[in-house]
Amino acid sequence: MSSVNAELRAFYDSRQEQIPADIRAVMGRAAQDLADSGQADRALSVGAKAPSFTLPSATGRDVALDELLAEGPVVLTFYRGAWCPYCNIALRSLQQHHDDITARGAHLVAVSPQIPDESLSLTEKHGLAFDVLSDLGSDTAKQFGLAFDLPDDLAAVYDSFGIDLQHSNAGHARTLPLPATYVIDREGTIRWAFVNADYTTRAEPADILTALDTLA
Repeated sequence: MSSVNAELRAFYDSRQEQIPADIRAVMGRAAQDLADSGQADRALSVGAKAPSFTLPSATGRDVALDELLAEGPVVLTFYRGAWCPYCNIALRSLQQHHDDITARGAHLVAVSPQIPDESLSLTEKHGLAFDVLSDLGSDTAKQFGLAFDLPDDLAAVYDSFGIDLQHSNAGHARTLPLPATYVIDREGTIRWAFVNADYTTRAEPADILTALDTLA
């Protein structure tokens, strides 16, 4: 299968032509500020203990990290929301590799700050076979060091795009997670991590599988 980041880059390039220069400038400035903040480097990484959490799934079932780890390693991925086309590309790519992940005895779990109804729509639209969890208020993302607040001008741009984060994030409109994917072993230790301030770049499924193979 092709690289997910090649697909993401092709989408990014095609999208740029459709976005007015002034809006591109706002988005570019916000992206650079987030990169310069160093937050990605401060987020939890390899060797850290993964914080425990219990979050509702798209169908309202509570999913606890500790219970998943009792059965095997966990691949935990954080995404911004169903409104984010880059997230959708990344999640579809993970779905394509879901059988490979489960064949290695691991659970794949995705987390976003969206309400369960939004997650359910996403799950059904893309035929996702893994749990999509709602981290309202981004409390779990904060524990991993991933949560950040959108600057005013970028929030206004999202509003102009018709992205209603006030609704989908249950009143926590400004707070989003950095894109991140973790491979967590059965003892709850992070054994592989991908964290990037650039939402147009995501973990390659092939690298996730390689990380799982090293746990065997």
